[in-house]
Amino acid sequence: MPSISPVSGPEAHEATTGPDTAPSGNLPFMARTRPFGWLLVITGAIGWLASGTLVLEKLATLQDPNHTTVCDVNPWISCGEVMKTWQSSLFGFPNMFIGIVAFAVIITVGMALLSGATFAKWFWAGLQAGVTLGFAFVVWLWSQALYDIHVLCPFCMIVWAAMIPLFVWTTIRNITAGIIPVPSGAARIAGDSGWIIVALLYVGVIASIFFAFIQVFVGTSGF
Repeated sequence: MPSISPVSGPEAHEATTGPDTAPSGNLPFMARTRPFGWLLVITGAIGWLASGTLVLEKLATLQDPNHTTVCDVNPWISCGEVMKTWQSSLFGFPNMFIGIVAFAVIITVGMALLSGATFAKWFWAGLQAGVTLGFAFVVWLWSQALYDIHVLCPFCMIVWAAMIPLFVWTTIRNITAGIIPVPSGAARIAGDSGWIIVALLYVGVIASIFFAFIQVFVGTSGF
């Protein structure tokens, strides 16, 4: 929980150990409190806005089955077509409702960090678990869009784009803070390679889209 009053003893040490108190020179820039807080706010806001737009489009589609969504571009780029699939409601309700709740939590944590709050180790472990599950869910949705549905949802891809740096830097932050125990050498390499990992994941996603839809891009045929 955020600290709102001075504490002492083991609880205080546990709540403040990590990037909030470690020497800045020993930490990757994005693992420091304020940069990481801004990362959470920005990626959370991007994901929340994309999810919110999808919620509005889903509600419009439920009211009017013939509704054309703002991202219905062609047969291969269409939020409306993706919304009709079972994958879009994996848990019995539209996936985008998960997004508006989950990204709101991310924004809240980021704002708390920017305001000076500190959190206990168990909180960071819980955040890591949540972000990891979210990233795994996004990877599954990516695979379904490319290799089963064969249709891209632009606002879904915005969520993918937000989740990549969110997952990478949350993981690196927790490695450097000792929440995720790894050898010091591995922690240093991870901290130095954060944006490289993010860039490689972006390149991988773009390449996978290109090769999955290569027939569409070269204009030979569709699915």
